Amino acid sequence: MKILRSSQVRELDNYTILNEPISSINLMERAAMAISKWINGNVFKEKTIKIFVGSGNNGGDGLAIARQIYEFDYNVEVFLVKISDKLSNDNQINLDRLKNIDKLILKEIRNKSDFPEITRDDILIDGLFGSGLTRKPEGLAKDIVQYLNNSKTEIIAIDIPSGLFGEDNSGNDLDSIIKAKHTLTFQMPKLSFFFSNNDVYVGNWVVLPIGLNQDFIDRLDSSFYLTDREFIKSKIKVRKKNSHKGAYGHALLISGSYGKMGAAVLAAKACLRTGCGLLTVHVPKVGYQIMQTTVPESMISIDCSDIIFTDIQSIENYTSIGIGPGIGTKQNTQKALVNLFEKVKAPMVIDADGLNILSENREFLNKIPGNSILTPHPKEFERLVGKRSEGYKRIELQIEFAKRYKVYVVLKGAYTSITCPDGMCYINSTGNPGMATAGSGDVLTGVILSLLGQGYEPKDASIIGVYLHGLAGDIAAEKIGQEALIASDIIENLGNAYLKFI
Repeated sequence: MKILRSSQVRELDNYTILNEPISSINLMERAAMAISKWINGNVFKEKTIKIFVGSGNNGGDGLAIARQIYEFDYNVEVFLVKISDKLSNDNQINLDRLKNIDKLILKEIRNKSDFPEITRDDILIDGLFGSGLTRKPEGLAKDIVQYLNNSKTEIIAIDIPSGLFGEDNSGNDLDSIIKAKHTLTFQMPKLSFFFSNNDVYVGNWVVLPIGLNQDFIDRLDSSFYLTDREFIKSKIKVRKKNSHKGAYGHALLISGSYGKMGAAVLAAKACLRTGCGLLTVHVPKVGYQIMQTTVPESMISIDCSDIIFTDIQSIENYTSIGIGPGIGTKQNTQKALVNLFEKVKAPMVIDADGLNILSENREFLNKIPGNSILTPHPKEFERLVGKRSEGYKRIELQIEFAKRYKVYVVLKGAYTSITCPDGMCYINSTGNPGMATAGSGDVLTGVILSLLGQGYEPKDASIIGVYLHGLAGDIAAEKIGQEALIASDIIENLGNAYLKFI
């Protein structure tokens, strides 16, 4: 799914109006009905719904929703916040329609003394500002936002929480943004929905299709995409009947050290479960028996060191190489990593301590093989790339880093983002909080390494790998719950994740 900027959404609305053709007021009616149907299916009729609307088209949506859900037999009260005495044309039309309903309560709010009483049994609908907002709310607008938030009552936002910008909120007034429990957004999510610092405002978001012109969406340029099942299905290769293990690659995993062999075990098992034909795991001597016992399907390459990674002689026979989980950051390991970079010509997967070594030795960054895949969690990302507190600024930094060093950066999180050397960014749609557990990242390393070894391009290996990893976690959570989920459960459900695409 393409993610558009707020300015492009306005273009899309206008194009749909001109080319469907449909009047703007009828398009508003259609959008409002999508929300009204959602409310009718999800909100008890015993609740009183209080709708707060502004003077623009988002307020027009709210007025149309008020009329529609009144016809669904909800108890509705509408409050027009007089931020401006000038209403948009469609807002005025819907206001006039609403005034014709005698029993529906409609009041104006001009100052704080007009604020209505709100009880815990009310449901509030936020229709103050839409995605076109370009400046932070002030005065009465800020006062009503804070009043609604302080009520601690459930808020449903129309399209976007009022006060939240569609992309960059680094200069926004965070005290002037509605904190919604649900955000019902039109056609596609806004980019700002995917940033963790905006969770408190967006809540649970739902995309409601409203029939905006798909051909025009396809023609619009965007650097941001949300992955979905159909996209991933189109990328997954189908195995040939007469193939053999050699057809599915030979991956090399360099992992583990004294006290950290579990990382190697998890990454190795995930690599094999994702379909790699052959796997060799390079470990220090202390890891030999552990690997032979726990992952008998893998072959073992043994380091000359008892406890850490210090060197590997031959790398010619491998179709992919991954390094990092549990290797530590000792001086000999640092030297071994940069020596490996100088030997390897193909893209690698670099995770965990591999990234920590790069953070401590920034001169190594230019030695990373082109199109390699780096998989940091947020703290590793901060050490390696830099710290930005606001999500949009962080993803800009991620894109800049990927372009500068010609690598793929997989920034792990609730919405894992994959940035590419060409500046494109793919946001993952699978996964759950139960996956915030020790070893989950090691599993992802194994998954991506396996796909890279099977011949997937680094871009596809990253996108597919992250999606499969999250989907396996979702399947596991359905079985045992999020709290009980551990990394091994993700591995055990990789096969079930693949079955979703048959």
